Amino acid sequence: MAGFLLVLVAALGAQAEPPSSTLPGRKPDSKEPWGAFLGKAAHYATGRAYRVQHPSNRVFLDTSLSTIVGDGKLGNPKRLSKFVGLLRPDITDIDAFVLFEVKPDDEESRSEGREQVGRYLAALNEAVEPDKKLTGGTGFEGILFLEFENGGALWKLSWHTPEPGVTLYRWSSRRKKPGASWKERAAQKEEELPREEVEQRGELAEQAIRAAYREGERPKGFQGQVYLPVDCL
Repeated sequence: MAGFLLVLVAALGAQAEPPSSTLPGRKPDSKEPWGAFLGKAAHYATGRAYRVQHPSNRVFLDTSLSTIVGDGKLGNPKRLSKFVGLLRPDITDIDAFVLFEVKPDDEESRSEGREQVGRYLAALNEAVEPDKKLTGGTGFEGILFLEFENGGALWKLSWHTPEPGVTLYRWSSRRKKPGASWKERAAQKEEELPREEVEQRGELAEQAIRAAYREGERPKGFQGQVYLPVDCL
């Protein structure tokens, strides 16, 4: 009996997360978590939103430290070790001399982001000229909404920078309310994204956000709208 219970508990534990093979667009042997698409979408959106907010600045997104130092003419990239030179901050503004690391809004990720920002800054500031030292950026925040159909699923992506260089993002949803405008629904109570919706629409959300910033065609199967930060003012 004890052996049977152990097997049952193991079986239930194995089903705590949906199989990666059920994720849209994922290969059967993929090891990425079920929220991988939304993480990629958040990184893409925050990076492009920063560029929109600072149109005249030179901004590197997910670029190696060696490239930032060399192409940005900040100093000598040879001062970076081969391994360190491959590190890639999420957002680096070489005119404002700031950088940001984008993480999910939870304590573990925030701590990880803080550690990464410190590592990036220490490496960069050893390689750049004395008058081009970088710091962790502040004051970067924003929101956007995805509406999948009129009155149907409404997702919100929000981000803020509670400490220098660490930008935290969070996804949430609003209940269906047919006939209401997206702004009326945006004022509704914030709820966690249902996991089944993430599995079903995660890839579509990422594609829709990319298309919105590129001003390209909406992805096949997406019947809604993306409201970028400028629309949410």
